[in-house]
This record gives sequence, structure tokens and C-alpha cells, in this order.
Amino acid sequence: MGHVPAATRVLRVLRFLAARPGPVSAAAIAAGLGLPRSSVYQLLEAMAEEGFVTHLPEERRWGLGLAAFEIGSAYLRHDPLERLARPLLERLSAETGATAHLGVLHGADTLYLLKEQPPHTPALVTAVGVRLPAHLTASGRALLAHLPRAQVRALYPGAAHFVDRTGRGPRSPGDLRERLAVERRQGFSTEEYQVTEGFSSVAAAAFDHNAAPVASIGLTVPSARPVSPSGLAARARDAAAELTRRLGGRAPG
Repeated sequence: MGHVPAATRVLRVLRFLAARPGPVSAAAIAAGLGLPRSSVYQLLEAMAEEGFVTHLPEERRWGLGLAAFEIGSAYLRHDPLERLARPLLERLSAETGATAHLGVLHGADTLYLLKEQPPHTPALVTAVGVRLPAHLTASGRALLAHLPRAQVRALYPGAAHFVDRTGRGPRSPGDLRERLAVERRQGFSTEEYQVTEGFSSVAAAAFDHNAAPVASIGLTVPSARPVSPSGLAARARDAAAELTRRLGGRAPG
């Protein structure tokens, strides 16, 4: 590891800490990254001086510092997700004639950040800023399908947590688990009449550098329209893969 530049090691330490649920010991960092413990201590001390990590002496652990938070906040202020996704949605909508969405999870809801709708198409409930139950939307289930099972259980602990809009869609944790397993294997999610009568959707997930689902790209068309669901799904998957690339992410193995 001696040939690895110091800057690369610093970035690896930051990424390692960001992926952990809480502060960790220097020994754990060294073991996780395959670095000499003495080198890790030197890196941590230099990073602490600049505010990127914080030492918790009573716990003998290290966590992210205020400077790391400030950089993360600046990233969000620049709206990179929406800026990177908008051209993809515009192209998708123009080429397929479908309404294209960018969605993220907000608790157990799908929150729609972007919407590109072709002219002369029926208005949809999925406007920018609208939240809908994630288990009913293709955009939401495309993300739920790639979350850890324990996280999905926490969002949907029982049948009482399953909102119903049209009489269709998952009704229980077991039903949701089965649907998510199928959709995870096929690489996209589908929804027909579960949100609005007469409309069908497909969606695929985009991923961050930890292979965690960060957003979904969805396409919605009137169910009566003669279109191949698998064809639309392929277009959504391709766009989501491009968004993953633009975000510097990677798909799950």
C-alpha cells in the first residue's frame, strides 16, 4: 500500500467512516482498509486538524467532523441529483412519449423531485413535490427492493401500515417481500392501476458509491396505450444505469 497517494488514503478513510452507522476505532479503520495502523493514526490526526474527523477520546473512536458535513451540505445545495437526472428524463419522455419521473424515498413515501410530461397527455397525480405510498408506486418499490430487509420491515411492520388507493397492491409485509424479491431479480418494478385507474408505470433504481438505492427513474403511460412494458422497463433501466454512472455509483453485485 506504500505506493498509494496520501490523498487517496484520506478519501478512503472518509468513505469508510461515512459507510458506518457510528464512530469506529482506528484499529477497525486500519483493518477495514488494509492500512498500517501507524499510517491511519497519522491520517486521522491530520484530518482532525482540518475538521474532517473528530476524535472521541473516552470511546477511543473516530467519527466524521464538521468539515465533512459542510461539504455534504454544499453538495446538496447544488442539487446535483436533479441536475444530472433532468437531461435523462427529458430524453426519455421525448423518445418514449411517456411521462418520466425522478423519485426518492421519504420514509415510507415516494417523493417526486422531477417530472417530464409530453404535450397533450393526461395530467397525473405524480407532480413535483407530491408524496405517494412507496409500496404502491413502481418508483418506490424499485428503491425498496434494494434496501436491507430489516429496513423494509421497519417501514412496514404490519398490515395496518399498507395504505390502499384503488384496491390493488401489496396488503401485508409478506406480500410486499414477495413482490420486492421478484422485482429485485428482474431489475425493475411495475405498477398497474395501484395509484391511479387507467395508468401503468415501470421504474428502475439508480445507486450511489455504496451500491445503495438513491433515486428511481420511472415511466408512466395510459394502460390502454399499445406499448411493451418490457421495452419501457429496458429504457428506464438504461437511464437509471446512466444516472448511477453520473453519480459515481455502482450497481449491487
